[in-house]
Amino acid sequence: MIFKLKKHSIIRTGIAALGSIFLLTGFLNAQLVPNLGGQRTGTSSFQFLKIGTNARGTGMGETYVAVSDDISSLNYNPAGLVLSNDNGVVFTHTQWFVDTRLENFGGVYHFGSNAIGLSVTSLRTEDMKVTTEFQQEGTGDYFRFSDLAVGLTFAKKMTDQFSFGATVRYVEEGLGVLKMSTVVGDLATYYKTGLGTSRFAVMISNFGATASPSGSVDLIGGRTANSFQSFPPPTVFRVGFAFEPWMNERNRITTSIQLNSPNDNAENFSLGAEYAYKDFLYLRGGYKFNVDAETFSAGAGVKFPISFSKAALDYSIASYKELGFTHRISLSLILPKK
Repeated sequence: MIFKLKKHSIIRTGIAALGSIFLLTGFLNAQLVPNLGGQRTGTSSFQFLKIGTNARGTGMGETYVAVSDDISSLNYNPAGLVLSNDNGVVFTHTQWFVDTRLENFGGVYHFGSNAIGLSVTSLRTEDMKVTTEFQQEGTGDYFRFSDLAVGLTFAKKMTDQFSFGATVRYVEEGLGVLKMSTVVGDLATYYKTGLGTSRFAVMISNFGATASPSGSVDLIGGRTANSFQSFPPPTVFRVGFAFEPWMNERNRITTSIQLNSPNDNAENFSLGAEYAYKDFLYLRGGYKFNVDAETFSAGAGVKFPISFSKAALDYSIASYKELGFTHRISLSLILPKK
C-alpha cells in the first residue's frame, strides 16, 4: 500500500511539474521573451544542421534532448550515450524538399563509464543547370549544392544520476565553385532527478566561429565577386524535461517538454510523447509551438532480433505548413558485446 501511494504521488508530482513548466514556458514566451524571429531569420549559415537526423527524435517533434538514451543521442544529446551500454550503428534517410536527400550515419562504442561516437551527415541536390541573364536555358555547365558534417563525440557518466557529453564537428557547404567550412561544437548534460523517472537535460549545439564562402564568381560585364559576408552557425540552446507517467512490465508512456532558443529565429517550445509496448512496438507524436514552418509530427517503430544481434526500424513524418510532409526512416543495429 505504501509503495502504491508513493508511486501515485510521484506520478502526480511529475504531472504537476510538467504542467507547471508548460504554463511557465507559455507565459514567458508570450510576456517576457520578444518574438525576434522576423529580425533574426536568415542570419546564420549551415542551415542543414537544423534538420532532424533520426526518425525516433523527429517522430516526437524533436522534443528529445531529455529523452535521448540510445545511438540517436549523437546529434540530439551526446550525454545520453552513456545511459545505455549498447554498441551499434544507425543509418537514417530523410526525404527532404525539392528532391533533396539527407543521409546520416552514426556509430557508438562504450568502454567503462565512457562512450565515443562518430556521426556523418550529408545533404545534396541533383545536378542543376548553370544559367545567366542571357542564357536562361543553360550554359552547358552544371552545379550542385552539397553539405557535409563529420562529428566526433565523447560522453562520460559521472554518477548514476549525472552525465555529460561533447561533440566536435567539421561542417562544409558547397554551392558550385563556392566553398564554406568551419568547426562547431555541442555541449550537453543529462540529470536524473531521483523523483520517479523524471530527468532534466540542457544542451547548446552548433556553437562556433563565423564562416564565409571562399572562391570567386564571374559576373556580367567582366566583373568578379570574391568577397562575401560572414555568418555564424545556427546555434541553439535547449532545455528539456521528461518522465514516464505510466509504466509497467508491458507498457510505457514517455512524455517530454522542451524549450528552444535559436540564434536565428524566435524562441519556441515543443511537446512530445512515446508509447512502447513490450519494448517491441513504439508509437510517437509531437507538436512544435511558435515555429512558423513546422507543426506536428508522428512516427512508429519496432525492435526485433536478427541472426547476430538486435535491430530497430523507425519511421516518422513531419508536417510543414506550406511545403508539405517530410519522411524519415532509421535502421539501428545493436552489436553484440565482446
